[in-house]
Amino acid sequence: MSYLKGKVAVVTGGSRGIGRAIVRMLAQQGCAVAFSYQSSVEMALSLEEEAKKTGVPCKASRVDVKDFVEVKSWIEATKAEFGNLDVLVNNAGIIRDKALMLMTPEDWNVVLETNLTGMFNATRCCIVTFMKQKSGAIVNISSVSGIIGLPRQTNYSATKGGINAFTKALAKEVAGYGVRVNAVAPGFIETDILSGFSEDQKQGILKTIPLGRIGSVEDVANCVKFLLSERAEYITGQIIPVDGGLVMR
Repeated sequence: MSYLKGKVAVVTGGSRGIGRAIVRMLAQQGCAVAFSYQSSVEMALSLEEEAKKTGVPCKASRVDVKDFVEVKSWIEATKAEFGNLDVLVNNAGIIRDKALMLMTPEDWNVVLETNLTGMFNATRCCIVTFMKQKSGAIVNISSVSGIIGLPRQTNYSATKGGINAFTKALAKEVAGYGVRVNAVAPGFIETDILSGFSEDQKQGILKTIPLGRIGSVEDVANCVKFLLSERAEYITGQIIPVDGGLVMR
């Protein structure tokens, strides 16, 4: 029997890409899932129906993760409907890649508010429940960009580096309450973002990856599954790259 069976998970940014793979994985493990989306209505509703076919409750909600009040209302409604709260996966994120000399304040602010403040909002709204029940697991989706920094991503790298520091600080803060906090840092993953790259660009990327392939969303979801499982009960405060060896030291 799956360790996650019968538990309740909240996933931000669950309709597409890595988030979609995580929602699927959780449902397949028997976990009830509430996930947020921003604009991909059709994709969100199709995923909701797909997850329900596995026999677990699933609900998609349009939520602006930048808005604390909106996130709080969503989390409270999820607890009321599903009756529990065990897992939080902070996945919602955007990019506005641009050279710093061309970056506008809006480019900077919207990435920080979505990626970093959005993570704070969801975590703040779940953490008291986790601490009171003395159990809970949080996985934050970071990026190798937050470990090594990437050009034209000063805003994105800043948020992902912030997520890594947040993960370690919170892990120390709540460990005594039986709550674990970890992060997964994907490298180059086959998502909508990468689909905009030319074949030459992809070949250039492959040369930097020791395992010689672009990652899949399932590669990331499998790492998240491990961190949420009983096999990871002694792991907290870690940033785990899923990158084919891109940032190995």
